[in-house]
Amino acid sequence: MIKVGIVGYGNLGRGVEKNIKNFKDFELVGVFSRRDGVKTDSGVASFKMSELENFKGKIDVLILCGGSANDLREQSPAIVKNFNIVDSFDNHAFINDHYKEVDASAKSGGKIAIISVGWDPGLFSLNRIIGSAVLPNSKTYTFWGKGVSQGHSDAIRRIKGVKDARQYTIPSKTALDTVRSGDLKEFSTKEKHTRECFVVLENDTADERKRVEHEIKTMPNYFEPYDTTVNFISEDELLRDHAGLPHGGVVITSGITGKNCKQIYEFSLNLDSNPEFTSSVMIAYARAAYRLSKNGESGARTIAQIAPYLISDMSLEDMRVKGMI
Repeated sequence: MIKVGIVGYGNLGRGVEKNIKNFKDFELVGVFSRRDGVKTDSGVASFKMSELENFKGKIDVLILCGGSANDLREQSPAIVKNFNIVDSFDNHAFINDHYKEVDASAKSGGKIAIISVGWDPGLFSLNRIIGSAVLPNSKTYTFWGKGVSQGHSDAIRRIKGVKDARQYTIPSKTALDTVRSGDLKEFSTKEKHTRECFVVLENDTADERKRVEHEIKTMPNYFEPYDTTVNFISEDELLRDHAGLPHGGVVITSGITGKNCKQIYEFSLNLDSNPEFTSSVMIAYARAAYRLSKNGESGARTIAQIAPYLISDMSLEDMRVKGMI
């Protein structure tokens, strides 16, 4: 059994907790949180972050479920010195910097870190790589949504005065139809997506609305490049109308082979629950982290560096016999 721990107990941490029972070779040791007295949904033990060092040698892989905006840039390099980890760092602009920091720490501790695991970055990353590799004279397009972005919603909640928030990423139907037709058009960021935010304030005043809206719309990498709409609503409205966390999207590579043979490669996801699906991907890659560590490897990896068979509970022979290969 692969012994895992969860660091962080928000939507993603709860997703790991719910899904771990579907992975028969895993055992959940506990949840680690900065909050005191966390009661877990499954009844598994919870611990303070300060107790984590007591579990050296008792946990095979830690699944880090904090936010990318503030938590993971600090937590991943610090924790990987003593534990194998999987994280879901999702800010594409800083993945290379994050990789280098985590890689140095992981090697110093002889541990494995698989970073930026989920569906984007993650499964979408793989399909961007595959599409561009097999269709060299091509363009690859990524569309997200319509759905709730966990990372962007978390970034809004980190703004002073925000009590809760949901952020929806909405793809342009016109842009999608153009790409699927094989038109290799260049799109600006604003032409591909819009962002819609629903925000609950701790103190809902006109001045607070103006300040928070400005901070959201000017946030680099998250909202600044997009057409962003900010809606201020009550907590009751948020719970009533925005309780779910659906998401999804497509990666499309469009190109030409031979003289003029149009080829389109498309990978899509339609998710009822973004955090539950992301957590399932992270658990599967925790299996790979465990196996790499058992083989004596150390350092950081991205999903592009992990052979697919390492995330499966099947043997390579079973995959061949069952026609999966």
